[in-house]
Amino acid sequence: MLASQIQELQGDLLEQPVDVIVNAWNRNLIPWWLLLPQGVSGAIKKRAGYAPFRELRRHGVLPLGGAVLTSAGRLPYRGIIHVAGINHFWRASRHSIQQAVVAAMALVDAHGFGSVAFPLIGAGTGGIGEARARQWMLEALSGIDSPAQVRLVQYQRKR
Repeated sequence: MLASQIQELQGDLLEQPVDVIVNAWNRNLIPWWLLLPQGVSGAIKKRAGYAPFRELRRHGVLPLGGAVLTSAGRLPYRGIIHVAGINHFWRASRHSIQQAVVAAMALVDAHGFGSVAFPLIGAGTGGIGEARARQWMLEALSGIDSPAQVRLVQYQRKR
């Protein structure tokens, strides 16, 4: 992927002018309604409603680094790509983050989405931190041949 196709910014993932957004999720081992999603997932659940999470549950357990496309619920996107970026112990790794990016981009291309916004996968609940998550995501993106525009969104709280 060309560097010109990747935009890095600070802001709110749910405010991005893209076709589809990525939700850093778990492996679907615990029913979504038992979880108290935080960060990106919590914001998505609050604004999109439960429909995307009900759809996600029907996919069963996701492989580590896997991705699933659902509707966007009440959000104005063409879909939400949920990636399993953390393991059973709620930790992310270079492998899980990079596989999640590759799997998400495969769905972007398979469905003809022209643009996608990613949070920094593994930076929050996954415990990796923003700098490493960003680095590993950029490494994964550099090996992908896709026409899509990509936004890496580092969350910035509104003041």
